[in-house]
Amino acid sequence: MATQTVEALVEGGKATAAPPLGPQLGPLGVNIGQIVAEINKKTIAFNGMQVPIKIKVDSDTKAFEISIGTPPASGLIKKEANLEKGSGKAKHEMVADILIEQVIKIAKMKETATLGKSLKEKVKEVVGTCQSMGILVEGKPAKETLRDIEAGKFDEEIRLEKTELTTEELAKLEEEKKKLAEELARRKAEFEKVAKAIIAEMTGKPRGETKAKLVQAGIPDEMIKELLPIEGAAAPGAAPAGSAPAAGAGAAPAKEAPKKEEKKK
Repeated sequence: MATQTVEALVEGGKATAAPPLGPQLGPLGVNIGQIVAEINKKTIAFNGMQVPIKIKVDSDTKAFEISIGTPPASGLIKKEANLEKGSGKAKHEMVADILIEQVIKIAKMKETATLGKSLKEKVKEVVGTCQSMGILVEGKPAKETLRDIEAGKFDEEIRLEKTELTTEELAKLEEEKKKLAEELARRKAEFEKVAKAIIAEMTGKPRGETKAKLVQAGIPDEMIKELLPIEGAAAPGAAPAGSAPAAGAGAAPAKEAPKKEEKKK
């Protein structure tokens, strides 16, 4: 039995006959609409995420088999936390909080794609990913939650494979996310105030010295790049480097070239 395989990335629950699927399936003589409908049925849980799929088609009977992969753990975590992206400074800035039930849910979804042998080990892998994204787990930094998991604090939830949250728990998570966003905004305003004061204090000094002082004060790199002018760049209103000074701007008047004496005829 000869089979042909088509592999592609599609948006969960929203696959269409357009590229990448249509052009690959068309030459195989299969019912594209039927395959697309089946893919969407199987990937609806991954709505908004890119999902790897594999379609095996029997060249003779046109029968097909669809295998669904899972998005990266980071994508599943962002979905659970209702985030567009993780933290750019995971060690210092937390952007969301998720509960152990959500971690278990993700671990089960990634069951065949993680290294851990037991569900508990898979849960720890997901928590480790949360740590690199600046996401709290059970209201704590992921590193602390990992210690709690090791100590058996969540053994019952893991044993029962609990993945559902109550309405109250979901509302609490949204409130926590809002507080974290407000805290980030407050810290950014504080950093900006300190940075501007340092830059004003260091006026006229080499950029390297000013930058060193900003780094020492803990100002984020992105803010330093935004607020500290690049060395050699003209300050607002300044004349471009190398241009002649304007008349009357304190420049010494140019000396007249000595006139050559005319030769007497």
